[in-house]
Amino acid sequence: MLGRKPIDFIPQRDMIYKPQETLPHHPNGLLFKAYNSDDKPIYNKIYYSTGGGFLVGAKAAVMNKFKKDKIQLKYPFRSAKDLLEVCAQNKKSISQIVFENELHWNSEQDVYKKLDKIWNTMQESVKNGCKKKGVLPGSLKLKRRAYEMYNKLKKKNNSNDALRELDWVNLYALAVNEVNADGGRIVTAPTNGAAGILPAVMHYYINFCSNSSIDGIYKMLLCSGAIAMLYKTNASISGAEVGCQGEVGVACSMAAAGLTEALGGSPEQVENAAEIGMEHNLGLTCDPIDGLVQIPCIERNAMGAVKAINASRMALDGDGKHYVSLDMVIKTMLATGHDMKVKYKETSMGGLAVNITEC
Repeated sequence: MLGRKPIDFIPQRDMIYKPQETLPHHPNGLLFKAYNSDDKPIYNKIYYSTGGGFLVGAKAAVMNKFKKDKIQLKYPFRSAKDLLEVCAQNKKSISQIVFENELHWNSEQDVYKKLDKIWNTMQESVKNGCKKKGVLPGSLKLKRRAYEMYNKLKKKNNSNDALRELDWVNLYALAVNEVNADGGRIVTAPTNGAAGILPAVMHYYINFCSNSSIDGIYKMLLCSGAIAMLYKTNASISGAEVGCQGEVGVACSMAAAGLTEALGGSPEQVENAAEIGMEHNLGLTCDPIDGLVQIPCIERNAMGAVKAINASRMALDGDGKHYVSLDMVIKTMLATGHDMKVKYKETSMGGLAVNITEC
């Protein structure tokens, strides 16, 4: 009918995994092949998953590395250096630059609606992660930690423990990534595997920082978005391409920058925080046990969130002047990722994914 015919699809038969083979242009590739009744190939097409939910065809993957944006935004930038210059020339913060660029597509009201939706979804993912107990789905039978951790923290909420805030940050991150591991709803920031870091730092800001406000939340989202764009434009946010430095490392960099802006940091301090956040994640491998985004991924988000907060504090303690620029770190991250052995890039063929079975 209309030139269409239903075709049986049996995953066990028709999905062929070849983890040791890489298609051109990007390691996360999927090749579709269609055959006629005589078992002769009549069609094939390649798609790539480039990180953060972005899917592109083969042609787009070739062009993506070199294309220039056709849309002319009010304040265009392609590097951290560009961004700092735009901020200085217009006497605006990074979040203000991003907000005004967003007005190219949306009204002010719609921008705020979308920011609210992102923040509300992040809050819901934390709440949902704290409500559910038991074991996560998958072969590891990993016990959830957020539920028990949340109830313990509530009981000692008035304690004099100097590191109590740290426990809550850990909880926020673990909760989100347990929801992710369970197939629940989270915000990709910049990827699902690193989705707990930004919400954890945002919850830290709203719950533990003096004079926190919804305006600060907006600043965090807009500013961290700018940092994510720099990595997506000039490097990668794909664990399969550059290892976990492209996921947890980028999320840490984003969160550090966003928190610094919300706490009143200058654009130079924000850039410094982002640089610190990535510099100390360089070389981070992606070696999930049994191919599941659980170990070390869930706990790694908690570590990334804590590191982001510390990066922000270090940047705010300075004047924004520093030796290594964010652009240098982004360039280094990409080169490090390309130098990294394939087995450490989301294949589960090296690192913890292999050694855990030997213990």
